[in-house]
Amino acid sequence: MAEHSKSDNRRRMGRRRRVCRFCADKNLVIDYKNPQGIRYFITERGKIVPRRISGNCAKHQRKVCLAIKRARNIALMPFTAPKA
Repeated sequence: MAEHSKSDNRRRMGRRRRVCRFCADKNLVIDYKNPQGIRYFITERGKIVPRRISGNCAKHQRKVCLAIKRARNIALMPFTAPKA
């Protein structure tokens, strides 16, 4: 068997994987008509937060992305950050 160095063990003991908040709580609904609910998934610059950062599963990340795009098209959310 191969020897593992101490640096390998430290790397593995990093942060735990985030759990998808929509899978954990079945009562949460992804709705494009509620911009406050999906504002968490947008950066200050107006970009959609990636799945590995937000912790969503692939299924719910697709739904969040679609909701954000729909909210942008009917002007509930901005496409970019407002100019200061």
